[in-house]
Amino acid sequence: MTPAPTPPLPAVLQGRPLVVVDVEGNGGGPPLIVEIAVLPVDGPVTGEGVRSWLVRPAQPISPHARRVHGISDADVEDKPRWHVVAPEVESALTGRTLIAHNATTEYRVLGAHLPGWRPPMVLDTLRLARSTWPGLPGYSLNELVAHAGLEADTVAGQRPHRAGYDTWCAWRLFLVLVEDSGLDWDGLVRAAALKDFLSPEKSEKPDALGEGLW
Repeated sequence: MTPAPTPPLPAVLQGRPLVVVDVEGNGGGPPLIVEIAVLPVDGPVTGEGVRSWLVRPAQPISPHARRVHGISDADVEDKPRWHVVAPEVESALTGRTLIAHNATTEYRVLGAHLPGWRPPMVLDTLRLARSTWPGLPGYSLNELVAHAGLEADTVAGQRPHRAGYDTWCAWRLFLVLVEDSGLDWDGLVRAAALKDFLSPEKSEKPDALGEGLW
């Protein structure tokens, strides 16, 4: 079933080029991308706007990572290496505010894979959810989607922890959080931006990226 289009963009987001991203890795340290999905947003979008790539990493996919996202070495054995898809991915990202759940991971992994790329801003739905909905028992993407009452529609038959599915869910969650927070753009930045993108007087040491997360 094709996901329904999202409502018109909230006024606070209009005129701002955005891109929602999710990456899945091989479980290594540092992790190598095995799947990436991007959703460029310039207005109302549907799940059909999500673009995803499977990538054959230089190192095998760990058993733990395979259990999380369900992607095996056999699934990517005939897929391109990262350097083949990197130009297309970078083109889709460049000049856009990046939105992701637990965005520290996406930003750092992408930065390692695209050393010449830096987004103008990175907004984290995890940070925004903790600010907007304090005191929840859990803040995983799936828990927040359930809390927001979002229907579990799919993207190309994918499931949770696949890049396309999680990208679409992160976008829909972000829209709910923006509405519930009632924040203007500066407020969203203060609540959701990674520390690297805050003004120097408000910035702290960046969060460290855990190894072998997926």
